[in-house]
Amino acid sequence: MARRRRGLPVNGVLLLDKPAGLSSNHALQRVRRLFQAQKAGHTGTLDPMATGLLPVCFGEATKFSAHLLEADKVYRTRVELGVVTDTGDAEGTVIERHAVPRLTEADVEGVLARFRGEIDQVPPMYSALKHHGRKLYELAREGKSIERAARRVTVYDARLLACEEEAFELEVRVSKGTYIRTLAEDIGRALGCGAHISALRRLATGPFDAEGMLDLDSLEALAEQAEREATLLPVDVLVDHLPRLDVDLVAAGRLTHGQAARVEAGVGAEGETTRLYRGEAFLGLGTVTGPQEVAPMRLLSTAAE
Repeated sequence: MARRRRGLPVNGVLLLDKPAGLSSNHALQRVRRLFQAQKAGHTGTLDPMATGLLPVCFGEATKFSAHLLEADKVYRTRVELGVVTDTGDAEGTVIERHAVPRLTEADVEGVLARFRGEIDQVPPMYSALKHHGRKLYELAREGKSIERAARRVTVYDARLLACEEEAFELEVRVSKGTYIRTLAEDIGRALGCGAHISALRRLATGPFDAEGMLDLDSLEALAEQAEREATLLPVDVLVDHLPRLDVDLVAAGRLTHGQAARVEAGVGAEGETTRLYRGEAFLGLGTVTGPQEVAPMRLLSTAAE
């Protein structure tokens, strides 16, 4: 007999403003308990020191969360010059101190220009990447250092917001897998004095920005479950970038039973992923398999109801 999942069948996406001091997983668990949700997951880790946008997927939305993991992200950060820490941020142990040269905005801008576009970046030891099944930060805490291969990432924009004698603030838009701590360390090294970050805030990920975020205090102030669920975005916002395909009742029936279905012309190129709808009801994702045919790819559990 299948074990019944505890909690409510909540579905949707919450744009959480994660507070400083909480890991992404701890923030997720607090929100999950608040919504009494059966299933929840987040879409991209933020360090405990970091704040800002952490999309949380509930229920059926977890099936499509991978689309956000691939998304570009926007951050605002404060970079402190002259001090290097083992973690790359203010929570780490200081391992180097250097004199900070007199730097003008033009000096900093000149170095930033070298970090725009495609760059090679070595992931930090204090990260959740794994080596032989163990997270790198676990090994780092044991005093171990593992050789890491550089990865190609893209810094689409790096805008200097403020410049002080021994610090500056940046807003950056980057590709997936970019570590802002490492970016700051590399910029500090290029400036000849080392650096670490003392603040980090995520402002956007994929199609979502800070405008729709809610913090934990605001959510906890909502007394009714219906009020809390009203803050959620629909499941299909995660795949809104994909082309839409509307299907009729017969096609919907075949698709929800795991079969390919004949549809109207204009379904897109073969192999293309598409959003499937019956009327205004989102069914899930399909794959175009022919000029007038689509096969189910990942459907909502409720699609067959």
